[in-house]
Amino acid sequence: MAANNLFPFRRRDADDFEQRVGPHVDDLYRLAYRLTGNRHDAEDLVQELLLRLFDRRRKLREIAELRPWLARSLYNLYIDTLRAHRRTPFASLDGESETRLEHLPDTHNPEYDDLDAPLQAALERLNENQRSLILFHDVEGYTLPELSQILAQPIGTLKSRLHRARARLRELLREKAVEPFASHRRVNG
Repeated sequence: MAANNLFPFRRRDADDFEQRVGPHVDDLYRLAYRLTGNRHDAEDLVQELLLRLFDRRRKLREIAELRPWLARSLYNLYIDTLRAHRRTPFASLDGESETRLEHLPDTHNPEYDDLDAPLQAALERLNENQRSLILFHDVEGYTLPELSQILAQPIGTLKSRLHRARARLRELLREKAVEPFASHRRVNG
């Protein structure tokens, strides 16, 4: 048996895959980290995406704008994983419930955890759609046309949802800023 028949792909395919997707891996990890809230789930999500993409590596050559396409693929995988997790909660071997994929950071990664604590706390209180939209647009810097492609929604809809998400975030940040003062007044007042 020839050595070429031992592997289902040629080295050139792997090199091409690495050249096309490799420059985006750090961005994908950062986005996955922001979505999941912890390093382990982010790593799992990116690894699963890369495995799936490698099987479709020839299709990647046909994609003109790879960055938003990869972000959409990652986001779709995240949503699918989140839904599956909600349907079948995982119990660890020691009998304790697993809390991963629930936006509770287990390990802070200083490289990607650059949001200040009040902002991070307010983001965690947003609903999933609002949080994702703000993370994609305001934190990760995706444009509205890219978001339209990633989230499969018209730009006008995204503008209004982004406006509402920012308004809700401002409201949550104001609540947080007033809370310590309000509790202090109640104790002394």
